[in-house]
Amino acid sequence: MNRRTLLAASLAAPGLLAVRPAFAQGEVNWPSRAITLVEGYPPGGVTDLASRAVSEPMSRDLGVPVVVENRPGAATSVAATYGARSKPDGYTLVMGTTTLAINQTLQPQLTPKDPVAELDPIGMVFQTPFILHVHPSVPATNTAELIAYCKANPGKVLFGSPGTGSVSHLCLELFRSRTGIDIVHVPYRGGAPAALDLRQGRIHVVFQAIQEAATTLADGGTRGIAVTANAPIPGYPSLRPVAETLPGFEVFFWQGLFAPAGTPAAILTRAATALRSATDNATLRSRMGEQGVALVTGDAATLRNTLIADTKKWGDVIREGNIRLE
Repeated sequence: MNRRTLLAASLAAPGLLAVRPAFAQGEVNWPSRAITLVEGYPPGGVTDLASRAVSEPMSRDLGVPVVVENRPGAATSVAATYGARSKPDGYTLVMGTTTLAINQTLQPQLTPKDPVAELDPIGMVFQTPFILHVHPSVPATNTAELIAYCKANPGKVLFGSPGTGSVSHLCLELFRSRTGIDIVHVPYRGGAPAALDLRQGRIHVVFQAIQEAATTLADGGTRGIAVTANAPIPGYPSLRPVAETLPGFEVFFWQGLFAPAGTPAAILTRAATALRSATDNATLRSRMGEQGVALVTGDAATLRNTLIADTKKWGDVIREGNIRLE
C-alpha cells in the first residue's frame, strides 16, 4: 500500500479522526494533519514491521494518520539525516536504531554526526537480542563449550555475520575480545545468506537476530546454544545467556522514535504518550513477541541514555578491533 492509499484509507477509517485531547494554555495545537514517520530500512524487515505496528495505534490515539515512509540507504543515514534536517514541528518523526550509535565511529563521514544533539528522543520502541547458533557439526552445546572448541581450533572456526559493522558483527567482535579466541569473520550481505551458509556448514557460528535464526533452529538445520539477553527469552527457554559464562555480556538491537532537535516539548510529550500507549498494548506486545520482537516501554531519557551508552560501547569495540569498512 503506497503512502497516498494509506493516507486515504486512514482518513476514511471510522473513529480515526476522533477529537484529540485538548492542550493546556500555551501549548501548541498538534497534531492537525498527517505525520510522516521515516525509517531507514526497506519494507518487510523487523524495523519496518515494528514501525508499522506502532503507527496504527498512534494514529488512533493522535487522531491523524501516522504514515510510515521508507528511506533506506547509507546505513540508515539517509532516513536519519532527513529526519534531523526536517522542520521541528512534529510532522516528521524518525525511527532510529542501534546504527545511530555505530555510525559515529565506523562511518564518521555520515550524518547526523551527533545524533544526541541533532535528534530529540521520544521513546523506545523495541529491542531484540541475538541467538548464538552453530552448525550441528560443531561439538558445543553451550557458551563455555564453544569457547573451548574455538581455543582448541585457533584460526579454523568461521563466524558469519550480516555484514561488517552490523550489530551482529560487533557482537562477535565483543565475544572475541572477551574470550581471547582466534576466529575468522566471514561477512555477508544480509542475514539470509549467512543463515543459509550456516545451515550448509560453510561457516560454523553466527550471532543472529531471532527472526533470522528461527527457521533453521526450528527444523534442526542449526543448533542454538545461547542468547545475548541477560535472561532466557520467550520461545527459547532452554538457551542460557552468554552472560552466565561472560558476566555483563549483553547485546540488543534496538529501535526508538526521535524528532528533529528543537521540537517543542509539548509535542514531544504528546508523541511520547501515544507511543507509550502503543508499546504498552498487551495484544500488540503478544503479536510482536511471536515474531521475536519485544516491544519495550521506555521514555525519552531511556532512549537517550541507550544511545549514549551504545555509542561508547560499540565505539570501543570498533577502535580496539580496528574494524573498517572495505
